[in-house]
Amino acid sequence: MLCALLVGWLSFAPQTAPSAAARQDYRVGPDDVLQVNVFGEEELSRASTVGTDGTIDVALLGRLKVAGMTLRDIETLISNTLRDGFLRNPHVSVEIKEYRSQNIFVTGEVRTPGTVSLKANTSLMEALGLAGSLTPNAGTEIVIVHPKSGAGIAQPTMPNQEGVTVTKVDLRDIQEGRATPVQLHDGDTIVVPRAARFFVTGYVRSPGGYVVEPGLTVLQAISIAGGITERGSSKGVRVRRTIAGKTQEIKVSDSDIVLPGDTIVVRQRIF
Repeated sequence: MLCALLVGWLSFAPQTAPSAAARQDYRVGPDDVLQVNVFGEEELSRASTVGTDGTIDVALLGRLKVAGMTLRDIETLISNTLRDGFLRNPHVSVEIKEYRSQNIFVTGEVRTPGTVSLKANTSLMEALGLAGSLTPNAGTEIVIVHPKSGAGIAQPTMPNQEGVTVTKVDLRDIQEGRATPVQLHDGDTIVVPRAARFFVTGYVRSPGGYVVEPGLTVLQAISIAGGITERGSSKGVRVRRTIAGKTQEIKVSDSDIVLPGDTIVVRQRIF
């Protein structure tokens, strides 16, 4: 139930525009599309794509190297160059029209796993939303893998690879405002693991697998599975659980906590 609520909340989470501070922190790279505007000089204002050599084409000035620079740095560069023999007091603004140079990967239980373009302040929730939001099978713990060097990473990085830093975030903490914001970087991989599940079999109305929520009791688990049928016995409930590598069947009470991987068995009533 909680996972379903999180999926719905994520689908409608607001997509915020980059803040002024975040805008200035972003460093442009190849394939980013920049909009250069020169106030009062419409013929000098144009969009330009950062080439593989890190340059853009600027009216009157030709190609200028901008890769690795912030937008403010680029504005200063163009203003100073125009002032040197072209315009007396140019007012230049530079915006990113399309983000293409920095990417992160989103894998696991999202609807459209793959590459997501990283904007100036793309949040974890925005990245998940751009990947189509979570599937119903998604767990609440999200894993963010930061490679040692993110630039030029062509494929997702897994948590068990050498030289990576791993951050884990619980979506419930984000929803309730308890989580520290995670800074995403070029080449990061967001992994959404499948939620831990339990299983109910035997004399219940809807046998099958279900997501384990924290603190779920045996009684609640049986209720999720539709409850015990007329032929089932509430006294004959057992749990198959793997302990130290061996599967054991143990007797449980209604208030016992269900663990991931448990199989609850409801036996037939003896008339």
